[in-house]
Amino acid sequence: MLLIWHPLACTVHPCPTDIPVQCPTIGRSGNFKNFQCPPGHYNDLASLFLNTSDDAIRNLFSGGTESEFYMSTLFIFFVSIYFLGLITYGIAIPSGLFIPVILSGASYGRIVGTLLGPITDLNAGLFALLGAASFLGGTMRMTVSVCVILLELTNDLLMLPLVMLVLLISKTVADCFNKGVYDQIVKMKGLPYMEAHGEPYMRHLMAGDVVSGPLVSFSGVEKVANIIHALKMTGHNGFPVVDEPPFVDAPELVGLVLRSHLIVLLKGKKFSRERVTTEASEVLRRFGAFDFAKAGSGKGVKLDDLDILEEEMEMYVDLHPITNKSPYTVVETMSLAKAAVLFRELGLRHLLVVPKTPGRPLIVGILTRHDFMRDHVLSLFPRFRPRRQVRGHFTDSQIENV
Repeated sequence: MLLIWHPLACTVHPCPTDIPVQCPTIGRSGNFKNFQCPPGHYNDLASLFLNTSDDAIRNLFSGGTESEFYMSTLFIFFVSIYFLGLITYGIAIPSGLFIPVILSGASYGRIVGTLLGPITDLNAGLFALLGAASFLGGTMRMTVSVCVILLELTNDLLMLPLVMLVLLISKTVADCFNKGVYDQIVKMKGLPYMEAHGEPYMRHLMAGDVVSGPLVSFSGVEKVANIIHALKMTGHNGFPVVDEPPFVDAPELVGLVLRSHLIVLLKGKKFSRERVTTEASEVLRRFGAFDFAKAGSGKGVKLDDLDILEEEMEMYVDLHPITNKSPYTVVETMSLAKAAVLFRELGLRHLLVVPKTPGRPLIVGILTRHDFMRDHVLSLFPRFRPRRQVRGHFTDSQIENV
């Protein structure tokens, strides 16, 4: 409704006589939209608001059209698109960010070009292109990709030096104030984003220092009641599996089993009254690999869907066929910074921490993305928090490594 009422509130303009195109435009797109206008007139604000996004961008970028859009039209369009972009970004609607930034930047650049028209020979379309480049560089902090996109739009290599200069200036100025819009939205939503390199304080910590507990593990052949209790009482997504006698001579780490796979296994009720192992081929034939893949995607059965009887609670289920027998592990004495780089580069969700010396439990804990987050680590080790000295030389960006 906002986009419709804006053009209705504006005055219409007579069609220019020195243009080679038809005015008003016939069809759904064009530079001169006839929106509630008498014959021979056009509505310049409707040519921007009631057009497709690519046509609106093309209209703003077009050269030799200094008198096509009035200053009031460009100002209304810039303010509307700018604040609509601020409102819609980050909410659950497919509004996008790239196109609104180009539109607001192009309208802002065309305003500047219109103001500088009496003192420069450059056309307003060039200013619109440079304005869109400045907004993209300052908002998204991208340089090479934005430069290529804008050159594809204009198909003019002569614009390359100017576009590169504008992008570098806008990105440099924006970096002096804050991070890019994508980094800001990740921080605002509290998403556990991991940087490419470990934080400086991570070099002074080991992987075993930040594992969170208590650790919940299963035997290779586990009682159904124990699995149900662990799934209900915890929100863990992965559980280590440890074989114990009489299946092996000494306790042995089998691997890692996922919560979703456990639910699929319990749903199938492939239980036994004795603690015996099951062939992996029999389990896959009973359920199918598709069931486990579907469960891993989050579209499988839920814990509340299980219907386990009382007598089945005392039965056993073999976890060997659904256990990942080759999980990634690190020694507890590994540097936390190195473990963070390994975790991120391999795209892991779980990283098992094993003890360095024998005679201890087979697994110390499990590292997840949460364990590498700055707030979690600094809550465990407050001495690594930034400190501020009013009359000294320390700032918030300097870490006190004690």
